[in-house]
Amino acid sequence: MVGYDPGAQGAALSPEEAALAGSAAGMVTRALISPLDVIKIRFQLQIERVSLLRPAGKYWGLFQASRCIYSEEGLSAFWKGHIPAQLLSICFGAVQFASFEFLTEAVHKSTAYDSQTAGVHFVCGGLAACSATVVCQPLDTLRTRFAAQGEPKVYRNLRHAVSTMCRSEGVQTFYRGLSPTLMAVFPYAGLQFFFYKVFKNMLAPPSKSGKSGGNLQSLICGSGAGMISKTITYPFDLFKKRLQVGGFEAARLHFGQVRCYKGLVDCVVQIAKEEGVRGFFKGLSPSLVKAALSTGFTFFWYEFFINAMHNLKE
Repeated sequence: MVGYDPGAQGAALSPEEAALAGSAAGMVTRALISPLDVIKIRFQLQIERVSLLRPAGKYWGLFQASRCIYSEEGLSAFWKGHIPAQLLSICFGAVQFASFEFLTEAVHKSTAYDSQTAGVHFVCGGLAACSATVVCQPLDTLRTRFAAQGEPKVYRNLRHAVSTMCRSEGVQTFYRGLSPTLMAVFPYAGLQFFFYKVFKNMLAPPSKSGKSGGNLQSLICGSGAGMISKTITYPFDLFKKRLQVGGFEAARLHFGQVRCYKGLVDCVVQIAKEEGVRGFFKGLSPSLVKAALSTGFTFFWYEFFINAMHNLKE
């Protein structure tokens, strides 16, 4: 069961158990969806205007982009930036789920609201994700830089990337794109937890024992929640990626053009002017596939590891 459940049998889930299950879920999920994440980032960083009449830009379709990346950079390119991405997923999953379990328990014990309602899950899920974002933003920036670089590589490894970015751009560069990230992550994560709870109640109403439905239901409910949430908040993810690679000249080798934005507002204005409103949704197709798999697997593995720990206790 995701979130504090006063009706569950046995001891309540501790923050340490939630963090362990969340980090394990993030680690397994990241390894599975990394190729889609790389493709999504490549689409998001293209400057060319979206056209319905003819392909525009280097990447213009999910399968075409996959073939292009594979032929030019090899199979390993789909896992570029995997180390910082994996660290990001482990850290984010641990902080997010530990915070979520703590917040839902605090709401249930300190207010008149039931911790297992969808509304409470929306608020607590959004706040938990914001906490995780602030902690993990530097790893997200590193992940984006690694996924954006082509051949020859600009950053040899994680240590080289950190030292190069600190020396040439300053420590503040690790928090580029934080504003749109926080603006997007609250509703995105909140809607994930909200719709996950709604779908779970539709498919498997909570039992008196507090046990959740099967793992297959967790996968289905998480996938649906991820797709809806991503569609609603997608432009903010694109703004974040653009700001994170601002001034990253090496990306020109891949995407032809790189823009330096003064801030979030300037980024939105320039994209609308040069690429049109459709530019706000570049990479939406691979992103939806990724969101369905990522969110579905995250909740699937989280509940899997939680149930495993409970079984070990019993």
